[in-house]
Amino acid sequence: MAKKLTLLGKQTKGWMSPDEAVIETVPNPHADVDYVVRFTCPEFTSLCPLTGQPDFAHMVIDYVPQKRIIESKSLKLFMASFRNHGAFHEDCTVGIAKRLIKAVKPKWLRIGGYWYPRGGIPIDVFYQYGELPSGVWVADMGVAPYRGRG
Repeated sequence: MAKKLTLLGKQTKGWMSPDEAVIETVPNPHADVDYVVRFTCPEFTSLCPLTGQPDFAHMVIDYVPQKRIIESKSLKLFMASFRNHGAFHEDCTVGIAKRLIKAVKPKWLRIGGYWYPRGGIPIDVFYQYGELPSGVWVADMGVAPYRGRG
């Protein structure tokens, strides 16, 4: 039995913090096969927890679903909830992965957080959960390493 969606098809205000954000899921229409779902968030923002200055990242999330898939509007609102949230790059990236794992219980998930420089140093954070099922093709994340003007 499907859970009732509360965000899709309705005007929504969004969430002020990731802690209050809701990640909704729907039944996987192809639970009989393994496949990869990719979400790309090229304009992710959060705040430095010490200075309050904005941080920017290009996030790429890949996962192999089981019984449920992530509803994309709720993911968009969840990701936007970080705009006023103070956390280090590592906390944001791994925290996003943990929330998605809790919500959808995937067979496999990986996230790449490609953060733009803070203090002159770009920080990239990668996290993986589970084992990639045999025979599943996963594309390269496609995000170039930071090169500045070089």
